[in-house]
Amino acid sequence: MDAMRRMTFSALLLMAALALSGCAQEQAPESAFVLLDGSKFSSSQLKGKVTLVNFWATSCTTCVAEMPEIVATYQQYKDKGYDTLAVAMSYDPPSYVVNFAHTRQLPFKVAIDNTGAGAKAWGDVKLTPTSFLLNRRGEIVKRYVGAPDFSELHQLIEKLLAET
Repeated sequence: MDAMRRMTFSALLLMAALALSGCAQEQAPESAFVLLDGSKFSSSQLKGKVTLVNFWATSCTTCVAEMPEIVATYQQYKDKGYDTLAVAMSYDPPSYVVNFAHTRQLPFKVAIDNTGAGAKAWGDVKLTPTSFLLNRRGEIVKRYVGAPDFSELHQLIEKLLAET
């Protein structure tokens, strides 16, 4: 049994080392969304840009409070290869989402996860806001539950944008 424990511990250490070195980055899950304009958008289309995927709701005070920062971040980096996809949760009334996006003039793609399949695919997201930062290869680099530290997020975005 001791040999088994040592092997398990060694395997855990190896997995941790790979995760810390960035070699074991998780690919963004395959999922499809319907954008507010009615068009379909697939997570495979996220490749090629550094992207923030933000799961949010109009009833979430933290989500509403962080949205101006998400907009400012998008505006700051959009011309450098950065994008944002805001995914409204399934329980959010579509009319509220449309109204919010329109009145706040959200400049990025906004989707409504009508069935909850998107949130499920991305690790069964239940808490909002939950955001995922992806590199250009479509790999999840960081997951944020709650509002991110935006200065730290900006540093990470700049690092990822500098990668070729």
